[in-house]
Amino acid sequence: MKLLTLNTHSLVEENYEQKLRDFVSAIAKERPGIIALQEVNQTAGRAAVPMAELHGYSPCRKDIVIREDNHVFRAARMLREMGADYYWTWLPLKLGYDKYDEGIALMSRSPILETDIVPVSTIDDYNNWKTRKLLGIRTADLPTEWFFSVHLGWWNDPEEPFQQQWKRTEAHMVQYGRVWLMGDFNSPAEVRDEGYDQIVRSCWQDSFVLAERKDSGHTVGKIIDGWKDKISVTYGMRIDQIWCSEKADIRSSRVIFNSRNYPVVSDHYGVLIEYERS
Repeated sequence: MKLLTLNTHSLVEENYEQKLRDFVSAIAKERPGIIALQEVNQTAGRAAVPMAELHGYSPCRKDIVIREDNHVFRAARMLREMGADYYWTWLPLKLGYDKYDEGIALMSRSPILETDIVPVSTIDDYNNWKTRKLLGIRTADLPTEWFFSVHLGWWNDPEEPFQQQWKRTEAHMVQYGRVWLMGDFNSPAEVRDEGYDQIVRSCWQDSFVLAERKDSGHTVGKIIDGWKDKISVTYGMRIDQIWCSEKADIRSSRVIFNSRNYPVVSDHYGVLIEYERS
């Protein structure tokens, strides 16, 4: 079983159309069972897609409108045309760059049985970029496991510190069995006594650490949005991670979309793990 997470930075990227094609091509080849995506955008005000054209879509909320340039909608449609069907869901969180509905998404090769939305920030304002929620799915293939797309805040944010968002995340997950948290945690694994160590102390398992085969794990190779006033050198940061609520047999963990393993498609690289299903 393969799991993939990627902060897509979609629609914002230069040469976006080519990068979308590169992303879809890699997915069609690798065929991850579950894909967690962050910064999944659509342009506010663009034409809505009729429900009949939303193949494989599972609404996580009734009022959501999917627009014609929605990143995950387009990716799923292109994959379907290539014979790689994916089921998917998307949650808009906030207005990004003053023109995008920015959200998080999940894609699954197996039908989605159930979705879950978890507010983790105290702020819940569509016009405030600090609004944070998690999106989860349970699938027909793995009905006892939950998979969440995660995009958390920074450790030292005075309004929305990572510490509180993690506590809300952890408290919500105790109702489930095995849980996978996949995404951009904004907590470098290299920094001690901050977000990464808080997750470790909570007894969650880092798939990178468990993996039998792995590379450097670095998912950021330059200074990116959100980090410009926090750190001077970001090369080597491992902030995109996949965590499990219990130990798992992780065969491999590798960084993709980093130019060595598939072309760069975002300001983040992706993480692809393979694990032995229990």
